[in-house]
Amino acid sequence: MENFFAYGSLMCGDILSAVVGQPHRHRLAVLPDYRRFSVKNEQYPAVVPNSGHSVPGLVYHDITPAEWGRLDRFEQERYDRRLVRIFTEDGCRMQAWCYVFRPEFRLELTGRNWDFGQFLAKEKQIFVARYLGFRHIEEG
Repeated sequence: MENFFAYGSLMCGDILSAVVGQPHRHRLAVLPDYRRFSVKNEQYPAVVPNSGHSVPGLVYHDITPAEWGRLDRFEQERYDRRLVRIFTEDGCRMQAWCYVFRPEFRLELTGRNWDFGQFLAKEKQIFVARYLGFRHIEEG
């Protein structure tokens, strides 16, 4: 069981639970030396390495191997799961897995920072309706 750093739609506990099948305990965390961008024509973001920037998010604990399989299928081919260094809200440094946008898809990024507040206010409903299938991710 391992930690998962979420920085986009999966920061919503209901969406994470729909993807992995159950809720998980979590804490606020920050991913240093990365930047979060909007993806063209999508409601969700991507992160890419970018020195001097940081990305706020949540770290979920105790993700099981079966749940990792579901997360990998949810994120699909545009993201690589990488082990990164994060800092929790209480200053604890730890490692967590994070889905990082693959360089060959970089042209799909808008160049605009993605905003979680805007996602909650204006885009979450669209995302949930559009990605209804994430509730039914087949087991590997």
